[in-house]
Amino acid sequence: MSIHAKIVDDFVANGVGFITTVPCKQLAGVIDEVEARPEIHHVPSNKEDEGMGLCAGSYMGGKRAAIIMQNTAIGVTINTLATLIQYYRMPLPMLISYRGELREPVACQVEMAVHTKALLAQLNIPTYHFHNQSDVNEFDMILKYTFMCNKPVAILTDANFWGGYGDQ
Repeated sequence: MSIHAKIVDDFVANGVGFITTVPCKQLAGVIDEVEARPEIHHVPSNKEDEGMGLCAGSYMGGKRAAIIMQNTAIGVTINTLATLIQYYRMPLPMLISYRGELREPVACQVEMAVHTKALLAQLNIPTYHFHNQSDVNEFDMILKYTFMCNKPVAILTDANFWGGYGDQ
């Protein structure tokens, strides 16, 4: 089974019926898998904070939701996370590509990587970092946790987890 299928299988097994995504090269395989699943309503978003608003609406409508995004947009989501998702105690799994670490080919990605974990910690958002593909075995339990405690949870997936940066 591919890592992409495992992730989406875990979403489905945990009752996630709505997923919004923001394009990302590292996450493309899992986004394609989400799109292929008829049991998931997939709505692509233009921006991450917009996607969180869609997830909040889905949750208020009775569906479990998740967002798939890059860490470079954590900054634009701070207000939405604090005043909507956390304030109303909404569970929100955030599968996040963690760009900007060693061997990162795009210089502007590095700056947000420096701040990502600190921003999530400042918001008291439980954060898990998937570095090895075997880490995906924790995904099901992380989903159970976020829905049990009604909190947003960040799952950072770095380039090593997705197989590296290619030829670099």
